[in-house]
Amino acid sequence: MGQAREIADRMTEAIVRGDADALRGLYAPDAVADRPEGPRLEGADAITDYLLGFRRGFPDMSWENGRQFESGDTAIDEGYIVGTHTATLTSPEGELPATGKAIRVRECDIVTVRGGVAVEHHFYYDQLDLLTQLGLAGSDTAGATVPGPRAATDQARAGSTR
Repeated sequence: MGQAREIADRMTEAIVRGDADALRGLYAPDAVADRPEGPRLEGADAITDYLLGFRRGFPDMSWENGRQFESGDTAIDEGYIVGTHTATLTSPEGELPATGKAIRVRECDIVTVRGGVAVEHHFYYDQLDLLTQLGLAGSDTAGATVPGPRAATDQARAGSTR
């Protein structure tokens, strides 16, 4: 296991535990992070606050690991954020009171590490899927789970250029 993989794994553990000090210490003071719902985050404090904002909104948050990759100074995690929205979730649009809804949202992280700390972090998740599972969008599908993988024949067909 390389340094990038070790740091990414420790980040996941710190987020799930809600450990702000441990998480903050894994980022360079001038680290940057990109997220789907807002402007770039700058600095270890801003990134930690953002990530733990999710943890506060979903106190029982867990991570279902899908796949992990590492290449040089970069680690990539694909998986699912799982939890129940039982506390206020802070978003760029403001405070979102608890809905009591369970979620399972596909998510991907790309973390670049230099000198033993993360210097860049990219978060990817489907905001509409999250809002739908919280019952705040697409009322006819509220609470739906992420679809399972497609059959191999469907995947091959989707990639063909006929």
